[in-house]
Amino acid sequence: MTGATLLRRLLLPAYMDCVLYSSGRQSFGPHRPPVLHGPPFGHCCSTPLSKCCTPAVPGLVLDEVLGFEIDAVNSVQFSNHTGYAHWKGQVLNADELHEVYEGLKLNNVNKYDYVLTGYTRDKSFLAMVVDIVRELKQQNSRLVYVCDPVMGDKWEGEGSMYVPEDLLPVYKEKVVPVADIITPNQFEAELLTGRKIHSQEEALAVMDVLHSMGPDTVVITSSDLSSPRGSDYLIVLGSQRIRHPDGSVAIQRIRMDIHKVDAVFVGTGDLFAAMLLAWTHKHPNNLKVACEKTVSAMHHVLQRTIKCAKAQAGEGQKPSPALLELRMVQSKRDIENPEIVVQATVL
Repeated sequence: MTGATLLRRLLLPAYMDCVLYSSGRQSFGPHRPPVLHGPPFGHCCSTPLSKCCTPAVPGLVLDEVLGFEIDAVNSVQFSNHTGYAHWKGQVLNADELHEVYEGLKLNNVNKYDYVLTGYTRDKSFLAMVVDIVRELKQQNSRLVYVCDPVMGDKWEGEGSMYVPEDLLPVYKEKVVPVADIITPNQFEAELLTGRKIHSQEEALAVMDVLHSMGPDTVVITSSDLSSPRGSDYLIVLGSQRIRHPDGSVAIQRIRMDIHKVDAVFVGTGDLFAAMLLAWTHKHPNNLKVACEKTVSAMHHVLQRTIKCAKAQAGEGQKPSPALLELRMVQSKRDIENPEIVVQATVL
């Protein structure tokens, strides 16, 4: 995700040009609704239909729809997301983040239940996020920090980073240890642990290493592991440590086989992390249900997006990045109450 988010109140670092809000929110507590701060680190763009922030927009739209108040803070301010041929804008640093956060503190509105972070390009900014999360956890010991450690991905079997390499040690040494939920892809999980994944067993071992670094919930959001359903499917793996009142710990592991979509989307990681945050809030000890709702909602959003994009591009034409902007608003009902079309297997 492109930023940080605080929930119930949620703080969300995001690509920002606008903050989305609405009335009639669902209440999660006796005093006020959850506040979700969506990627405090994000960017915005203008589409033919509406002015929005992407890829932070998936998180902002989604969590607003699901009943969270969002405070969004920029990590970058770009003209558009980096899936386009060109983009312009600024990368924010720690001093700029600190100044924004100090404004929240001075007004005594820095009270949050969740923090969600994603895409950022400055290591000082990332380190400042950790300082803020620690301070917020001192105020609210139940605060949940959801981190999408956006660093890179694999193409045709080869992995590469698309953020500066000096962010990796900050993620490993500072960010992951304070995170409660992390959503790396396979390449990012390998970077964080220094271990390669060639099988499901190795992936489970990598998730155990990530658990030992801090987070109770780890979801590898995509991998190139082979699926028994064939090459048209990709694998999602999840692991959750559940701590019982008597001190015992149980671990739930799940696998999902997801049909691939023949298109390149931007913002799917933001969408996944934001939805997982929302559904784990509603199903805190049931990773299977939370992931089924998350992935099924994503399926509906992506299918609607590719259908609309192909129709607008014309027969035989490849849709442009502009046409492949995620159809979030049009998918409101699927986000609120997704029909479960992808089942998770408990391992």
